[in-house]
Amino acid sequence: MSIRRIKALTKKEFIQMSRDIRSLIGALFIPLLMIFLFGYALSLDVDRIPALVLDRDETPLSRDLIHRLTDSRYFSLAGYMKEEREIDDALARGQALMALVIPEDFASGVKKGKAVHVQVVFDGSDSNTAGIALGYVKAVMAGFDMGIQERRLSRAGLKMVDMPLEGRIRVWFNPELKSRNFIIPGLTGVIMMAICALMTALSVSREKETGTLEQLISTPVRSMELLIGKLLPYLAVGLVDLALVVGAGVLIFGVPFRGSYIYLLLISLLFLTGTLSWGLLVSVISRSQLQASQIAVLSAFLPSFLLSGFIYPIENMPAALQVITFIVPARYFVEILKGLFLQGVGLSVLWPQVLALVVYAAVVLNLASRKFSKRIM
Repeated sequence: MSIRRIKALTKKEFIQMSRDIRSLIGALFIPLLMIFLFGYALSLDVDRIPALVLDRDETPLSRDLIHRLTDSRYFSLAGYMKEEREIDDALARGQALMALVIPEDFASGVKKGKAVHVQVVFDGSDSNTAGIALGYVKAVMAGFDMGIQERRLSRAGLKMVDMPLEGRIRVWFNPELKSRNFIIPGLTGVIMMAICALMTALSVSREKETGTLEQLISTPVRSMELLIGKLLPYLAVGLVDLALVVGAGVLIFGVPFRGSYIYLLLISLLFLTGTLSWGLLVSVISRSQLQASQIAVLSAFLPSFLLSGFIYPIENMPAALQVITFIVPARYFVEILKGLFLQGVGLSVLWPQVLALVVYAAVVLNLASRKFSKRIM
């Protein structure tokens, strides 16, 4: 293997990239655009749920229940209704996700110590939001019941008995439970997988269409030298992309980074090497840039988005899909990024995922080299 030939090929690739300014700008700023779009648009936080109220009792006690509901950050008052038949139309039009119906005998029943039924209607078309909102409503109702019991005991000259079990809950790594804090690290892995595979997928196929590949075949360059010469420039672009995306996540979105930047750099080199090699492999087997881009998107972006655990927990997937996720490199990189960003762990914890990336990079690099040799040597 000749270092001189690798340097020449790397220089050639850099010159070719500099001549295509639009593609270079796209490679540098599309990841940044994606992190902004997904970072602001994609949120799993469920708060300020619009709620409609039908208060048939209209007493201070019923208004107290309404205020307990709407004063929390989880619900917002979308308006009052006069008739129960308005509920279906309001939910169907999307004016609210929930409706609260308080019966006429609410206050009198509570004062008499009777069980009073309050109706809560949800829009179940979004089952995830409806399920979370249901838990919030139950918590508000429980707090309301506890307040009534305390007032009753206080009037009787008694006080609440301390509960035998008191749970003191602490949330580690993401105390505020912000979905952005785990979406941004996962999104970083998905973006890098998609962009890097697409960049190199167009490399060899472009040379096929322009006719410069035949000129390379006629030179004494070896397949591995050509592979490395093409990888190095895109590896540099990939690292710049990673720095931009991570910087945006930390500085703009406020996601904490508690790990080591050295670990992030070294592990990213592994991941990018495997991903760029996959793009080159796709480029070699493709007959045109269009075909290469389509295969790259289907084989890199979609699996990394759906099967990496970025949004959907892998343990909730069917058993067959869980097996397939083991060959998706973004799965391991997303786990590593979440560990570095939120948990601040090192190789003592992340070594299985790092080992998987080493194996992936070695296998794909070897496959790309063999495919190059079949086409070039």
